[in-house]
Amino acid sequence: MNRVAASGAGLILLAFLLGPILWLVSSSLQLDRELFTVPPHFIPKQPTFDNYRYIITRVPPATYTGDQIGRRASGEALSLIPALRNSFIVSIAVMLINVIFSTLAAYTYARLRFRGRDITYAFILTSRLIPAISVAIPIFVLIDRLGLLDTRSALILVYVAFTLPFTMWFLMKYFGFFPPEIEEAAMIDGSSRLGTLTRIVVPMAAPGLAAAAAFAFMGSYSEFLFGLFLTRTMASKTVPVVLVATAINHDVSFALSFAALVLSIIPPVLFALVFRSYITRGFAGVLAR
Repeated sequence: MNRVAASGAGLILLAFLLGPILWLVSSSLQLDRELFTVPPHFIPKQPTFDNYRYIITRVPPATYTGDQIGRRASGEALSLIPALRNSFIVSIAVMLINVIFSTLAAYTYARLRFRGRDITYAFILTSRLIPAISVAIPIFVLIDRLGLLDTRSALILVYVAFTLPFTMWFLMKYFGFFPPEIEEAAMIDGSSRLGTLTRIVVPMAAPGLAAAAAFAFMGSYSEFLFGLFLTRTMASKTVPVVLVATAINHDVSFALSFAALVLSIIPPVLFALVFRSYITRGFAGVLAR
């Protein structure tokens, strides 16, 4: 009986989690005129990839001629591909910077003792607790004075500032689980501290590095507040900004919006699938200890 109840609860949870995603994919394969039929079609009667083709190529398919379009195509939805490119470039840059600098900083704090260590460490962690909205205006002014408004560089700088404290703390805890005797043995054999870090510690910490990279990537990819404040044109606008602009357009093509949403979740899903084993081992390692 308990097994049946557990299976039923699992199925309900699965439906709750996957239901909206399946409905989203199903809706993206329909045109507007089919989306507004009553009762709605949970399974498309005339499935089509024209919505995706329109967003990717920006060339209206034949099915979008005349009154078949249903509603006017949303210019915001058609801007998704440039936004995806911006988000991908920014997120990858933030991820790489986080992995490199948080590794160096975390290892330094985990293994070395130096003057001001505790104070600077407390300052770094405390800075992560500051609400982003409370520093939005000062950051906007600073970015404006630097001449970086409406650039991907501005987003990279801001996202690194907000993600680096957590990844540094996470990796510091992760490095603390490794016995220092291994590193000491390598240094006795003539390895430098940096050589020991790159050749011994980093390979052992691969799951933790993957988990930190995932946090930096996802935090940057889904960030909206500074993406809205610091961007003006499609030269730097990111996916969350474009999707929100699509959502508040009262004359939006819902079919295109659904297709844009599906395309926007593909990069993080692929990232999670590729690195899922490392990410799970990394977070599990810290939580288990």
